[in-house]
Amino acid sequence: MSKVLGKQPETVNLAKSRPAFQPNHGAKKLIIKNLRTNSRPNELDAYYKKTQSDLVDALEAIFERKQPRQPLERLYRGVEDICRHGASSELYALLRQRCEAYLNGRLHQSIMAEAGSTNVDMLRSTHKHWVIWIAQSTTIRSVFSYLDRSYLLNNKDLQQINDMAITLFRRMAFVTSQSTASNPGSRSLVGMCDLVEYDRRADTRFDAALLRDSISMLHVLNIYGKSFEPRFLKASATYFQEFAEEQSSGSLKSYISACERLLNREDHRCNAYNFDSTTKRQLMTEAHFTLIDSYSEKLLDGGSISKILDENAVDSMKALYDLLRLSGLQRRLKEPWEEYIKQAGSEIVNDTTRGDEMVVRLLEFRRALDIMVRDAFKKDDEFTYGLRQAFDSFINDKKVLASWKTGTSKVGEMIAKYIDMLLRGGLKTIPKSLLSDLKDRVDAEQSGQASTGDEDAELDRQLDQALELFRFIEGKDVFEAFYKQDLARRLLMGRSASQDAERSMLAKLKSECGSNFTHNLEQMFKDQNLAREEMASYKAWRDGNGHEKGSLDLSVTILSAAAWPTYPDTQLILPDEVASQLERFDAYYVNKHTGRRLTWKHSLAHCVVKAHFNKGPKELLVSAYQAVVLTLFNQIDSKPDDFLAYQQIAEYSGLNGPDLDRTLQSLACGKVRVLTKHPKGRDVKPTDTFTVNKAFVDPKYRVKINQIQLKETKEENQETHKRVAQDRQFETQAAIVRIMKSRKTMTHANLVAEVINQTKKRGAVDTAEIKKNIEKLIEKDYLEREGGSYTYLA
Repeated sequence: MSKVLGKQPETVNLAKSRPAFQPNHGAKKLIIKNLRTNSRPNELDAYYKKTQSDLVDALEAIFERKQPRQPLERLYRGVEDICRHGASSELYALLRQRCEAYLNGRLHQSIMAEAGSTNVDMLRSTHKHWVIWIAQSTTIRSVFSYLDRSYLLNNKDLQQINDMAITLFRRMAFVTSQSTASNPGSRSLVGMCDLVEYDRRADTRFDAALLRDSISMLHVLNIYGKSFEPRFLKASATYFQEFAEEQSSGSLKSYISACERLLNREDHRCNAYNFDSTTKRQLMTEAHFTLIDSYSEKLLDGGSISKILDENAVDSMKALYDLLRLSGLQRRLKEPWEEYIKQAGSEIVNDTTRGDEMVVRLLEFRRALDIMVRDAFKKDDEFTYGLRQAFDSFINDKKVLASWKTGTSKVGEMIAKYIDMLLRGGLKTIPKSLLSDLKDRVDAEQSGQASTGDEDAELDRQLDQALELFRFIEGKDVFEAFYKQDLARRLLMGRSASQDAERSMLAKLKSECGSNFTHNLEQMFKDQNLAREEMASYKAWRDGNGHEKGSLDLSVTILSAAAWPTYPDTQLILPDEVASQLERFDAYYVNKHTGRRLTWKHSLAHCVVKAHFNKGPKELLVSAYQAVVLTLFNQIDSKPDDFLAYQQIAEYSGLNGPDLDRTLQSLACGKVRVLTKHPKGRDVKPTDTFTVNKAFVDPKYRVKINQIQLKETKEENQETHKRVAQDRQFETQAAIVRIMKSRKTMTHANLVAEVINQTKKRGAVDTAEIKKNIEKLIEKDYLEREGGSYTYLA
């Protein structure tokens, strides 16, 4: 139905005779009188002008930040009427012209009036008026919503109201041809860079909210990438260069820390203040290049890295690794890493003044490096491999042989002695620095192993750590020789803290080196079991043949000469009762085992001697040497003022030289002094005399006296190294003969290479030594030289 405009009300007359609807009579006519079919043109024009005027007034009110006089709903209807009238284009032009005039006029003037003197003040003013304009444009868009939806939505040539508002503000503030001083956009961009600079330098003028909102404003205005990003990245590059130059004058540790803080702050700023992801990527790339690539020589300086590693600064090394990884340079850290390990490790193994601490120091060093790989290098396999390569290098360095003048591996000897200490003393002998930490326990549980909180599991782990060092040794024959000696002492003297640990260690060595390596060691355990069976058989024979037990309870251990270490034979004058017991056992054994012969090793024997002092009786746990010397004083027991001279003791005991000196020193000069030396002093001399210390007291009933003669002497140590070196010569010659027997003819270079390959598991042989052994075999007519080759002589 058409809308009718007019000044007079219309009258509608309806017929009153019958109802309008009558069946079977058809439809009736509806007559409307005085209906105007055409409105007067001047009335419509006046309405449209009035509506347009109201809209202009509303725009002015909005620009003044006031409420329009007309209700927004009536204004919206007015826009709809004009659009339906076909004047959408003219209405849009009017709206755009009014907005553009307002922005370039009053709003621009207001921005400049409130700008202040600094670029940050200009940014604050620009953003403030941007917020105002967004609010104004929102109201305008609600009023002209019908124009937006009915006309602009389908017109590709014209912007919608929201886009128009953004475009007009952008042109006014950021794309103007005005000078820089009166250009709010240009100064605002500089102000944003200034805010970032304030943040970087911890300036109190920094306004976080303004920076965040300004970045959002640029994103909406669509000028972030074109106008701000290049300017920001250029300013950042300059700052990074100045920062690097300033910080690089300090230590590496401080430079790493400063770079780490800077990169974290830059990353946080980009995330917190709405920077674009491409900006962040370009910014961090520039930072990495400036701070890391350009200063890689400083970051990879061996001396500086060594200081950090010496301080065990895991956090600093982790930060360095992370920095280098950002530029893909972390692999270059491996070279100074290995060099440091070689240098520090060489200092430990070549330190002749602290030889007894060598293995503990190596294990502490290794543990610190393992923690560094675990926590700083994120378990990077490259650094784990580099660590092993470096250990292998310095442990087998020939400089170690020169420092210790042993000719064979000193490290192998010290590892064997360290394991001996663990197996004798258990966990109480382990330094706290080597004990497992929480992470070790978690790793053990995750790998399905026993918790390192358990003592047996912890001891087993410590043995594994020592075995890790053992794997690096090329001269394993040295380790074998000293381990064999120490194992013999533990078994013979009952000094093992745990038989389970002993057998576990033997199983580890067998798994590591093969059954040939542990054959003799396993035989030593078998001999112990056989000895117990032999003694049970002897006691049964003795009791069955009517022999009296006597006051002496004899226990003998039969050792296989091939499996056990060699011990010197010593002449010892035993008490008659002891001598008769030994003769009886000797007769029994020789009769039982035809063709065998016993050699008594009195240096390994020990016994319990009962002694009477003024304060009461004691039981003294002593060696055979000490027992023989003590029983000599029974001969002068009835003469309190008498003494035994050094020469008398030597004559009656059969001991002499170092054995006698050490025995007397242990009885008269040690912690437990059951004899008194005259004159007093720490060293024993041939002119000294000795008496029983009747005033001896001790809180314990059974007192153990240190058996000095069982300790390894310097001469014995050197002799062991010489014996290993001599055995190595024989093994080398045997390898040469084996190789030549199978090959018949070989060049010198190939023969040397093959000999090294076959003997490296036992011990590293120098090429000069191999050449000497080849010459010896030529002299013995095993080989013949023909030019540059050797021929095997059958």
